Amino acid sequence: MQHLTGFSAIAARYDGFVVDLWGVIHDGVTPYAGAVDCLTHLVAAGKRVVLLSNAPRRAYIAQQAMREMGITDDLYTGILTSGEATYHQLRDRADPWFAGLGTRAFHIGQPHDRNVIEGLPITLVDDPADASFALNTGGNHTLGMVDIAPYEGMLVACRAANLPMVCANPDLEVIREGQRLICAGTLTQRYEALGGSARWIGKPDPAIYAPVLAMLGVAKDRVLAVGDALRTDIAGAAAAGIDACWVLGGIHADELGSDTTLVERTAGAAGLAPVASLPSFVW
Repeated sequence: MQHLTGFSAIAARYDGFVVDLWGVIHDGVTPYAGAVDCLTHLVAAGKRVVLLSNAPRRAYIAQQAMREMGITDDLYTGILTSGEATYHQLRDRADPWFAGLGTRAFHIGQPHDRNVIEGLPITLVDDPADASFALNTGGNHTLGMVDIAPYEGMLVACRAANLPMVCANPDLEVIREGQRLICAGTLTQRYEALGGSARWIGKPDPAIYAPVLAMLGVAKDRVLAVGDALRTDIAGAAAAGIDACWVLGGIHADELGSDTTLVERTAGAAGLAPVASLPSFVW
């Protein structure tokens, strides 16, 4: 693993880049220092960039948020979110598991993330006993975003109703403006521990990379994934058969710091071998 100080040292080796959003480009509110400049350099060099996020909302919503942060559409080739992939699965029902879900959903998450079912023939219900499946987009401000305990009763009720759960964000946690918040993945892990059935949509599932690679339109051996989360971004790239660059300044910043020996040991313990590490996404 190369330990880089700037992305320019590796960019020339690749033609296409699969770049994570939260933890690499922004913290949910503000772009990281140097990230927009790095994207600008890649575009100027004729590189193709597709943003791949485990955000549990439609891609156009993620784009709107980036525009408000000053991350303009011309800085990347395409975008895919796990929320967008969830929307398509629930719309098309081509997968037998999704075909059998029914049309009555109990939603766990923020009301503003219900855009993943907008325009679909799905009815939201207030009681898991009235639902045919659970739609999990993460925590909500009413119950809190830092502790799973307030969700236990809700998850137990979903399990009692034997609801299959759609996890629209496989992340366990995210850092927003310096605060660590739980994500849908944490709730789904607990649901599975209760004996519930769930389908996770997004990284590290290699299926999410197929449309991304199609958007990039370059040879797989000329594609580099860039992400901060070992469990999703780096493991997902490995599952998809593409190289990865590990950005250390995101979700793992507190545990790894700048200790390159610890970085290599941590990746090795997970059975992963990113080609490079980078403190932050700077040119």
